[in-house]
Amino acid sequence: MLNAKKIVVGITGGIAAYKTILLIRLLKKANAEVRVVMTPAAEAFVTPLTLQAISGNAVATSLLDPQAELAMGHIELAKWADMVVIAPATADFIARLRVGMGNDLLSTLCLATSAPIFIAPAMNQQMYKRSITQQNLQNLVNEQGVLCIEPESGEQACGDTGVGRMAEPETIFEFLTDYVKTAQDLQNITVTITAGPTQEAIDPVRYISNHSSGKMGFAIAKAFAERGAKVNLIAGAVKLDTPQNVKRFDTLSAIAMEQKALELAQQSDIFIGCAAVADYRVKEVATQKIKKTDDSDEMTLTLVKNPDIISNVAHLAQNRPFVVGFAAETQDLQKYAKSKLQRKNLDLICANDVSNGQVFNSDQNCLHLFSQKSDKILPLADKSKLAQTLVNEIIKLYKEKQ
Repeated sequence: MLNAKKIVVGITGGIAAYKTILLIRLLKKANAEVRVVMTPAAEAFVTPLTLQAISGNAVATSLLDPQAELAMGHIELAKWADMVVIAPATADFIARLRVGMGNDLLSTLCLATSAPIFIAPAMNQQMYKRSITQQNLQNLVNEQGVLCIEPESGEQACGDTGVGRMAEPETIFEFLTDYVKTAQDLQNITVTITAGPTQEAIDPVRYISNHSSGKMGFAIAKAFAERGAKVNLIAGAVKLDTPQNVKRFDTLSAIAMEQKALELAQQSDIFIGCAAVADYRVKEVATQKIKKTDDSDEMTLTLVKNPDIISNVAHLAQNRPFVVGFAAETQDLQKYAKSKLQRKNLDLICANDVSNGQVFNSDQNCLHLFSQKSDKILPLADKSKLAQTLVNEIIKLYKEKQ
Protein backbone atom coordinates (compact mmCIF):
# COMPACT_ATOMS: atom_id res chain seq x y z
CA MET A 1 0.00 0.00 0.00
CA LEU A 2 2.94 2.36 0.55
CA ASN A 3 4.64 1.58 -2.77
CA ALA A 4 6.02 4.82 -4.31
CA LYS A 5 4.54 6.94 -1.51
CA LYS A 6 6.68 9.98 -0.71
CA ILE A 7 7.09 10.05 3.06
CA VAL A 8 8.86 12.64 5.17
CA VAL A 9 9.92 11.14 8.50
CA GLY A 10 10.41 13.82 11.14
CA ILE A 11 12.49 12.99 14.22
CA THR A 12 12.44 15.12 17.35
CA GLY A 13 14.59 15.00 20.50
CA GLY A 14 13.51 11.90 22.38
CA ILE A 15 15.24 8.65 23.32
CA ALA A 16 12.72 6.77 21.16
CA ALA A 17 14.50 8.23 18.10
CA TYR A 18 16.57 5.05 17.89
CA LYS A 19 13.39 3.10 17.10
CA THR A 20 12.70 5.29 14.08
CA ILE A 21 15.61 3.59 12.30
CA LEU A 22 13.52 0.40 12.13
CA LEU A 23 10.47 2.36 10.96
CA ILE A 24 12.48 3.77 8.05
CA ARG A 25 13.69 0.25 7.19
CA LEU A 26 10.08 -0.96 7.07
CA LEU A 27 9.05 1.96 4.86
CA LYS A 28 11.94 1.35 2.47
CA LYS A 29 11.12 -2.34 2.34
CA ALA A 30 7.59 -1.36 1.28
CA ASN A 31 9.16 0.64 -1.60
CA ALA A 32 8.25 4.02 -0.15
CA GLU A 33 10.46 7.02 -0.87
CA VAL A 34 11.74 8.38 2.44
CA ARG A 35 13.34 11.68 3.35
CA VAL A 36 14.33 12.37 6.94
CA VAL A 37 14.08 15.71 8.72
CA MET A 38 15.63 16.09 12.18
CA THR A 39 15.31 18.76 14.83
CA PRO A 40 18.59 19.91 16.43
CA ALA A 41 17.71 18.02 19.63
CA ALA A 42 17.19 14.77 17.68
CA GLU A 43 20.87 14.75 16.69
CA ALA A 44 21.74 14.07 20.34
CA PHE A 45 20.07 10.66 20.09
CA VAL A 46 20.76 9.44 16.55
CA THR A 47 23.15 10.72 13.88
CA PRO A 48 22.20 12.12 10.47
CA LEU A 49 24.80 9.84 8.87
CA THR A 50 23.04 6.74 10.21
CA LEU A 51 19.67 7.93 8.92
CA GLN A 52 21.15 8.87 5.56
CA ALA A 53 22.53 5.35 5.16
CA ILE A 54 19.15 3.81 6.08
CA SER A 55 16.94 6.12 4.00
CA GLY A 56 19.24 6.45 1.00
CA ASN A 57 18.80 10.24 0.99
CA ALA A 58 20.58 13.17 2.56
CA VAL A 59 19.11 14.14 5.93
CA ALA A 60 17.77 17.67 6.40
CA THR A 61 18.57 19.25 9.75
CA SER A 62 18.63 23.03 9.37
CA LEU A 63 16.05 25.56 8.24
CA LEU A 64 18.84 27.92 7.17
CA ASP A 65 21.14 25.45 5.40
CA PRO A 66 22.22 27.18 2.14
CA GLN A 67 22.90 23.87 0.38
CA ALA A 68 19.47 22.50 1.32
CA GLU A 69 17.78 25.63 0.03
CA LEU A 70 19.69 25.35 -3.25
CA ALA A 71 18.48 21.77 -3.74
CA MET A 72 15.22 20.90 -1.97
CA GLY A 73 14.31 23.54 0.61
CA HIS A 74 11.56 23.34 3.17
CA ILE A 75 8.83 24.49 0.75
CA GLU A 76 9.88 22.02 -1.94
CA LEU A 77 10.06 19.23 0.63
CA ALA A 78 6.62 20.18 1.97
CA LYS A 79 5.17 19.97 -1.55
CA TRP A 80 7.01 16.73 -2.30
CA ALA A 81 5.51 14.79 0.61
CA ASP A 82 2.47 12.53 0.36
CA MET A 83 2.67 11.95 4.13
CA VAL A 84 4.57 13.49 7.03
CA VAL A 85 5.29 11.15 9.95
CA ILE A 86 6.80 12.57 13.16
CA ALA A 87 8.24 9.80 15.32
CA PRO A 88 9.02 10.44 18.07
CA ALA A 89 6.91 13.55 18.67
CA THR A 90 7.97 15.12 21.96
CA ALA A 91 5.74 17.20 24.24
CA ASP A 92 7.69 20.30 23.17
CA PHE A 93 7.17 19.66 19.47
CA ILE A 94 3.49 18.83 19.95
CA ALA A 95 3.00 22.16 21.75
CA ARG A 96 4.80 24.08 19.01
CA LEU A 97 2.90 22.26 16.28
CA ARG A 98 -0.42 23.17 17.91
CA VAL A 99 0.26 26.92 17.91
CA GLY A 100 1.79 26.96 14.43
CA MET A 101 5.37 27.84 15.26
CA GLY A 102 7.95 27.59 12.53
CA ASN A 103 11.25 28.01 14.34
CA ASP A 104 12.97 24.94 12.92
CA LEU A 105 12.90 23.01 9.66
CA LEU A 106 10.42 20.33 10.78
CA SER A 107 7.82 22.70 12.26
CA THR A 108 8.10 24.98 9.21
CA LEU A 109 7.62 22.01 6.90
CA CYS A 110 4.46 21.03 8.80
CA LEU A 111 3.06 24.54 8.30
CA ALA A 112 3.87 24.49 4.59
CA THR A 113 2.60 21.04 3.64
CA SER A 114 -0.89 20.00 2.56
CA ALA A 115 -0.03 16.33 3.14
CA PRO A 116 -1.58 14.47 6.10
CA ILE A 117 0.52 14.73 9.26
CA PHE A 118 0.97 11.78 11.63
CA ILE A 119 2.46 12.07 15.11
CA ALA A 120 3.72 9.28 17.38
CA PRO A 121 3.97 10.91 20.84
CA ALA A 122 6.83 9.85 23.10
CA MET A 123 7.49 11.34 26.55
CA ASN A 124 7.55 10.71 30.26
CA GLN A 125 4.24 9.34 31.53
CA GLN A 126 3.65 12.34 33.79
CA MET A 127 4.27 14.76 30.91
CA TYR A 128 1.87 12.80 28.72
CA LYS A 129 -1.02 12.89 31.17
CA ARG A 130 -0.63 16.58 32.01
CA SER A 131 -3.79 18.45 31.02
CA ILE A 132 -1.94 20.89 28.76
CA THR A 133 -0.40 18.03 26.77
CA GLN A 134 -3.80 16.38 26.40
CA GLN A 135 -5.33 19.70 25.31
CA ASN A 136 -2.61 20.11 22.70
CA LEU A 137 -3.21 16.62 21.35
CA GLN A 138 -6.99 17.08 21.27
CA ASN A 139 -6.62 20.35 19.38
CA LEU A 140 -4.29 18.83 16.81
CA VAL A 141 -6.52 15.82 16.22
CA ASN A 142 -10.00 17.37 16.48
CA GLU A 143 -9.42 20.82 14.99
CA GLN A 144 -6.34 20.55 12.80
CA GLY A 145 -6.78 17.06 11.35
CA VAL A 146 -3.47 15.66 12.59
CA LEU A 147 -3.52 11.87 13.00
CA CYS A 148 -2.19 10.54 16.30
CA ILE A 149 -0.62 7.10 16.68
CA GLU A 150 -1.30 6.55 20.35
CA PRO A 151 1.64 5.85 22.68
CA GLU A 152 1.92 2.61 24.58
CA SER A 153 2.20 1.79 28.26
CA GLY A 154 5.28 0.26 29.78
CA GLU A 155 8.65 0.88 31.39
CA GLN A 156 10.29 4.10 30.28
CA ALA A 157 13.94 5.13 29.93
CA CYS A 158 13.63 7.36 33.01
CA GLY A 159 12.52 4.40 35.13
CA ASP A 160 8.85 5.35 35.31
CA THR A 161 6.09 3.03 34.17
CA GLY A 162 3.00 4.30 32.37
CA VAL A 163 1.59 5.59 29.09
CA GLY A 164 4.06 7.57 27.02
CA ARG A 165 6.28 5.06 25.23
CA MET A 166 6.32 5.66 21.47
CA ALA A 167 4.33 3.05 19.54
CA GLU A 168 6.53 0.31 18.14
CA PRO A 169 7.78 0.81 14.54
CA GLU A 170 5.65 -2.12 13.35
CA THR A 171 2.56 -0.49 14.87
CA ILE A 172 3.32 2.85 13.21
CA PHE A 173 3.93 1.11 9.88
CA GLU A 174 0.61 -0.74 10.15
CA PHE A 175 -1.20 2.52 11.03
CA LEU A 176 0.18 4.21 7.89
CA THR A 177 -0.71 1.22 5.74
CA ASP A 178 -4.27 1.12 7.08
CA TYR A 179 -4.62 4.86 6.47
CA VAL A 180 -3.67 4.51 2.81
CA LYS A 181 -5.99 1.53 2.46
CA THR A 182 -9.00 3.37 3.93
CA ALA A 183 -8.11 6.55 2.06
CA GLN A 184 -9.52 4.87 -1.06
CA ASP A 185 -12.97 4.49 0.49
CA LEU A 186 -14.88 6.49 -2.14
CA GLN A 187 -14.21 4.36 -5.22
CA ASN A 188 -17.94 3.82 -5.82
CA ILE A 189 -18.78 7.55 -5.63
CA THR A 190 -19.03 9.92 -8.61
CA VAL A 191 -18.68 13.62 -7.84
CA THR A 192 -19.16 16.63 -10.10
CA ILE A 193 -17.72 19.97 -8.99
CA THR A 194 -17.90 23.44 -10.53
CA ALA A 195 -15.04 25.83 -9.78
CA GLY A 196 -13.77 29.29 -10.63
CA PRO A 197 -15.43 32.34 -12.18
CA THR A 198 -17.57 32.53 -15.29
CA GLN A 199 -16.93 35.15 -17.98
CA GLU A 200 -19.88 36.90 -19.64
CA ALA A 201 -18.90 38.48 -22.94
CA ILE A 202 -19.64 42.15 -23.70
CA ASP A 203 -17.91 42.12 -27.06
CA PRO A 204 -15.06 40.04 -28.57
CA VAL A 205 -12.47 41.58 -26.20
CA ARG A 206 -14.36 42.48 -23.01
CA TYR A 207 -16.31 40.51 -20.42
CA ILE A 208 -17.94 40.64 -16.98
CA SER A 209 -16.38 38.40 -14.31
CA ASN A 210 -15.32 38.27 -10.64
CA HIS A 211 -12.32 37.64 -8.38
CA SER A 212 -12.76 33.89 -7.82
CA SER A 213 -9.51 31.95 -8.26
CA GLY A 214 -11.05 28.46 -8.34
CA LYS A 215 -8.57 27.24 -5.70
CA MET A 216 -11.23 25.98 -3.29
CA GLY A 217 -13.08 23.97 -5.94
CA PHE A 218 -9.84 22.47 -7.26
CA ALA A 219 -8.80 21.56 -3.70
CA ILE A 220 -12.14 19.78 -3.16
CA ALA A 221 -11.71 17.89 -6.44
CA LYS A 222 -8.22 16.81 -5.38
CA ALA A 223 -9.46 15.68 -1.94
CA PHE A 224 -12.20 13.51 -3.46
CA ALA A 225 -9.87 12.04 -6.07
CA GLU A 226 -7.29 11.12 -3.43
CA ARG A 227 -9.94 8.99 -1.76
CA GLY A 228 -10.72 7.12 -4.96
CA ALA A 229 -13.83 8.95 -6.13
CA LYS A 230 -14.54 9.48 -9.82
CA VAL A 231 -14.35 13.27 -10.12
CA ASN A 232 -15.67 15.57 -12.85
CA LEU A 233 -14.39 19.15 -12.57
CA ILE A 234 -16.22 21.84 -14.54
CA ALA A 235 -13.78 24.74 -14.52
CA GLY A 236 -14.41 28.36 -15.32
CA ALA A 237 -11.72 30.80 -16.45
CA VAL A 238 -8.84 29.65 -14.26
CA LYS A 239 -5.20 28.80 -14.88
CA LEU A 240 -4.73 26.00 -12.36
CA ASP A 241 -3.23 22.56 -12.84
CA THR A 242 -5.76 19.76 -13.04
CA PRO A 243 -5.53 17.51 -9.95
CA GLN A 244 -4.40 13.94 -10.58
CA ASN A 245 -7.18 11.48 -11.53
CA VAL A 246 -9.68 14.30 -12.15
CA LYS A 247 -11.56 14.70 -15.44
CA ARG A 248 -11.69 18.39 -16.35
CA PHE A 249 -14.20 20.27 -18.51
CA ASP A 250 -13.37 23.89 -19.32
CA THR A 251 -16.21 26.37 -19.77
CA LEU A 252 -16.43 30.17 -19.86
CA SER A 253 -20.01 31.40 -19.64
CA ALA A 254 -22.73 30.52 -17.15
CA ILE A 255 -24.83 29.08 -19.99
CA ALA A 256 -22.03 26.71 -21.03
CA MET A 257 -21.36 25.73 -17.42
CA GLU A 258 -25.05 25.01 -16.82
CA GLN A 259 -25.29 22.72 -19.83
CA LYS A 260 -22.33 20.64 -18.72
CA ALA A 261 -23.46 20.70 -15.06
CA LEU A 262 -26.95 19.38 -15.82
CA GLU A 263 -25.49 16.68 -18.03
CA LEU A 264 -22.95 15.42 -15.48
CA ALA A 265 -25.08 15.97 -12.37
CA GLN A 266 -27.53 13.29 -13.45
CA GLN A 267 -24.62 10.83 -13.68
CA SER A 268 -23.28 11.78 -10.23
CA ASP A 269 -23.88 10.82 -6.62
CA ILE A 270 -22.77 14.23 -5.34
CA PHE A 271 -22.83 17.65 -7.02
CA ILE A 272 -20.86 20.58 -5.55
CA GLY A 273 -21.44 24.08 -6.91
CA CYS A 274 -18.27 25.90 -5.87
CA ALA A 275 -18.03 28.13 -8.96
CA ALA A 276 -18.63 31.88 -8.69
CA VAL A 277 -21.25 32.10 -11.41
CA ALA A 278 -22.07 35.59 -12.69
CA ASP A 279 -25.65 36.53 -11.75
CA TYR A 280 -26.16 38.46 -14.99
CA ARG A 281 -24.97 38.44 -18.58
CA VAL A 282 -25.18 41.02 -21.37
CA LYS A 283 -28.46 40.69 -23.25
CA GLU A 284 -26.90 41.30 -26.68
CA VAL A 285 -23.18 40.63 -27.13
CA ALA A 286 -21.61 42.96 -29.68
CA THR A 287 -20.08 41.16 -32.64
CA GLN A 288 -17.38 43.82 -33.00
CA LYS A 289 -15.35 45.67 -30.39
CA ILE A 290 -17.38 48.53 -28.92
CA LYS A 291 -15.51 51.73 -29.65
CA LYS A 292 -15.14 54.54 -27.17
CA THR A 293 -16.75 57.74 -28.39
CA ASP A 294 -15.79 61.33 -27.59
CA ASP A 295 -19.35 62.58 -27.33
CA SER A 296 -20.34 60.44 -24.32
CA ASP A 297 -18.83 59.64 -20.92
CA GLU A 298 -21.22 56.76 -20.31
CA MET A 299 -22.08 53.40 -21.81
CA THR A 300 -25.27 51.50 -21.04
CA LEU A 301 -25.39 47.71 -20.99
CA THR A 302 -28.63 45.77 -20.69
CA LEU A 303 -28.15 42.75 -18.44
CA VAL A 304 -30.36 39.68 -18.05
CA LYS A 305 -30.30 37.01 -15.37
CA ASN A 306 -28.13 33.96 -15.78
CA PRO A 307 -29.53 30.53 -14.92
CA ASP A 308 -29.17 29.50 -11.28
CA ILE A 309 -27.07 26.38 -11.87
CA ILE A 310 -27.06 24.98 -8.34
CA SER A 311 -30.81 25.50 -7.92
CA ASN A 312 -31.57 23.85 -11.27
CA VAL A 313 -29.49 20.82 -10.31
CA ALA A 314 -31.11 20.63 -6.87
CA HIS A 315 -34.61 20.71 -8.41
CA LEU A 316 -33.97 17.90 -10.89
CA ALA A 317 -37.02 15.64 -11.01
CA GLN A 318 -34.99 12.55 -11.88
CA ASN A 319 -31.47 11.38 -11.00
CA ARG A 320 -31.01 14.20 -8.51
CA PRO A 321 -27.63 13.95 -6.73
CA PHE A 322 -26.78 15.07 -3.20
CA VAL A 323 -26.34 18.82 -3.76
CA VAL A 324 -23.83 21.10 -2.01
CA GLY A 325 -23.79 24.84 -2.64
CA PHE A 326 -21.47 27.70 -1.71
CA ALA A 327 -22.41 31.19 -0.56
CA ALA A 328 -19.95 34.09 -0.51
CA GLU A 329 -21.47 36.82 1.64
CA THR A 330 -20.39 40.26 2.84
CA GLN A 331 -23.06 40.65 5.54
CA ASP A 332 -25.67 38.62 7.48
CA LEU A 333 -23.90 35.39 6.49
CA GLN A 334 -26.10 33.05 8.51
CA LYS A 335 -29.36 34.66 7.40
CA TYR A 336 -28.55 34.60 3.68
CA ALA A 337 -26.96 31.14 3.76
CA LYS A 338 -29.97 29.55 5.46
CA SER A 339 -32.28 31.31 3.02
CA LYS A 340 -30.36 29.93 0.04
CA LEU A 341 -30.33 26.46 1.59
CA GLN A 342 -34.14 26.39 1.69
CA ARG A 343 -34.90 28.39 -1.46
CA LYS A 344 -32.56 26.43 -3.68
CA ASN A 345 -33.45 23.03 -2.19
CA LEU A 346 -29.86 22.22 -1.19
CA ASP A 347 -28.68 19.44 1.09
CA LEU A 348 -25.74 21.49 2.38
CA ILE A 349 -24.46 25.03 1.90
CA CYS A 350 -20.92 26.19 2.67
CA ALA A 351 -20.86 29.88 3.51
CA ASN A 352 -17.90 32.18 3.88
CA ASP A 353 -17.50 35.85 4.70
CA VAL A 354 -15.70 37.67 1.88
CA SER A 355 -16.21 41.18 3.23
CA ASN A 356 -12.52 41.55 4.11
CA GLY A 357 -11.41 40.66 0.59
CA GLN A 358 -9.03 37.97 1.88
CA VAL A 359 -10.80 34.86 0.56
CA PHE A 360 -10.58 35.30 -3.21
CA ASN A 361 -7.14 34.29 -4.57
CA SER A 362 -6.06 33.30 -1.05
CA ASP A 363 -4.56 29.95 -0.09
CA GLN A 364 -6.64 29.87 3.10
CA ASN A 365 -10.33 29.85 3.85
CA CYS A 366 -12.86 29.10 6.58
CA LEU A 367 -16.43 27.86 6.14
CA HIS A 368 -19.71 27.81 8.03
CA LEU A 369 -21.69 24.74 7.00
CA PHE A 370 -25.49 24.70 7.14
CA SER A 371 -27.54 21.56 6.48
CA GLN A 372 -31.24 21.00 6.93
CA LYS A 373 -30.66 19.80 10.51
CA SER A 374 -27.48 21.43 11.81
CA ASP A 375 -24.60 23.83 11.26
CA LYS A 376 -20.86 23.58 11.85
CA ILE A 377 -17.90 25.94 11.57
CA LEU A 378 -14.71 24.78 9.84
CA PRO A 379 -11.98 27.17 11.10
CA LEU A 380 -9.44 29.01 8.98
CA ALA A 381 -7.04 26.59 7.34
CA ASP A 382 -5.08 25.97 4.18
CA LYS A 383 -7.60 25.27 1.41
CA SER A 384 -6.15 21.81 0.81
CA LYS A 385 -6.61 20.79 4.45
CA LEU A 386 -9.99 22.53 4.60
CA ALA A 387 -11.10 20.56 1.54
CA GLN A 388 -10.19 17.27 3.23
CA THR A 389 -12.26 18.19 6.28
CA LEU A 390 -15.14 19.34 4.09
CA VAL A 391 -15.13 16.06 2.16
CA ASN A 392 -15.52 14.20 5.46
CA GLU A 393 -18.55 16.34 6.35
CA ILE A 394 -20.13 15.93 2.92
CA ILE A 395 -19.69 12.15 2.92
CA LYS A 396 -21.15 11.87 6.43
CA LEU A 397 -24.29 13.78 5.42
CA TYR A 398 -24.52 11.96 2.09
CA LYS A 399 -24.48 8.55 3.82
CA GLU A 400 -27.04 9.69 6.38
CA LYS A 401 -29.43 10.52 3.54
CA GLN A 402 -29.05 7.19 1.78
